[in-house]
Amino acid sequence: MRTKTGRYSGYIRPFSYIIDLIIINVLALYVMPFHNNPIYYACFVSLAWFIIAANLGFYEVYRYTKVIAILNCAGKQWFLFVFFCLVLEYFYSEIYNQKSVVLFTALTLFLVLIIKLFIYFFLRQFRVLFGGNSRSVVLLGNTKNTNPLEHFFLENPDYGYNLVKVFPLEDQKEKQIDSCLSFVLSYGADEIYCATADLSESQITAIIDFADNNLKTLKFIPNEKQILSRNEKFEYYDYIPIVSLRNILQDETLNKIIKRIFDFLFSLGVIVFLLSWLMPILAIIIKWESKGPLFFIQKRNGLNYKEFNCYKFRSMEINDNADVQIASKNDDRITKVGKFIRKTSIDELPQFFNVLWGDMSVVGPRPHMVSVTNLYALQVDKFMVRHFVKPGITGLAQTKGFRGEVETDEDIINRVKYDIFYMENWSILLDIKIIFNTIVNIITGDEKAY
Repeated sequence: MRTKTGRYSGYIRPFSYIIDLIIINVLALYVMPFHNNPIYYACFVSLAWFIIAANLGFYEVYRYTKVIAILNCAGKQWFLFVFFCLVLEYFYSEIYNQKSVVLFTALTLFLVLIIKLFIYFFLRQFRVLFGGNSRSVVLLGNTKNTNPLEHFFLENPDYGYNLVKVFPLEDQKEKQIDSCLSFVLSYGADEIYCATADLSESQITAIIDFADNNLKTLKFIPNEKQILSRNEKFEYYDYIPIVSLRNILQDETLNKIIKRIFDFLFSLGVIVFLLSWLMPILAIIIKWESKGPLFFIQKRNGLNYKEFNCYKFRSMEINDNADVQIASKNDDRITKVGKFIRKTSIDELPQFFNVLWGDMSVVGPRPHMVSVTNLYALQVDKFMVRHFVKPGITGLAQTKGFRGEVETDEDIINRVKYDIFYMENWSILLDIKIIFNTIVNIITGDEKAY
């Protein structure tokens, strides 16, 4: 008899609730014992914690949830929780003790997060070692569209997806669909993944009806074009549903403020502690090797397609093609010192002045020279979407290996794909992760840095 897997995972969340409730109440009673009625206080703050958690989705952690998403949500949870506790302390406590409140909330989040991450990583190892807490899945679609997900399932057993069968749709499509649905019933598979590009509207409707009637989880695999053009956001004008196809998180006022403060402080730190002494040294070396200015200034397109002056340390001999020809491998225009500063990305450091002035961000889609932008805007689908946010000194696409010279169509397509993913999934923790990965790439060396 086949072991039932994945069903007991429903007990994990209630277990987390109980553990967190114990942590909050114990700390409330021992760290904040000076209240007139500590029991009432513990009840108030416990209720506040779970109300905030419900609104933020703090306990909505799934097998595919990334650690950075957990940490990002935890940061928001702590900010709102400490704010509530400070207000509660101010109005209802005879002794307004901010330090105790901050200590209480910090300890609460620390212990809750430790338990949460322990469960998260324990389950990942449990799936690998014992095959438990898994979901049996089937794939339906053309090989080209299902291959990436098939490889993901096979190469990442820690996610707990047990791929039991793939139904290709290159031939005898209707027969394969019927075989897939019959297999799901006979085997008892948990989830069906369908490539939408390979199915007609009527076929998709029939599969949806099957999944609904047989209590099966149905998920769709969009093709690359659909990924680039779909991040729907539902809004209501009175009772009228409106779908917005592009959800740019950095358009929200609070996110703008957070990102701008981070950009300002980070760029100011780099300018004061690094560029203040490095710039005079590079000025001597660059000017000693070749005639010309210290900085190379080039027009590039930024937020809302507006042009701005982008600053770099000059790494080439003065030439007439600087604004139309992208640097290539073994480019004879690059000076000796230019090769070094390009390889280590030191030539990009003056762009922190652009960040300080507000033309750029530390992290964002990399800006291209105006002539190249105009060319790609005509040739590459969704390329212009990148200009909904400020360009960055580094970006997600660069940390994934798509930086520098565009050698194939795949280079620029993947660059746009990662840039759009970044825009629609932005968080300050994602920025920090990208900065960290960029530093690692600089230290270890990037073969496309030339």
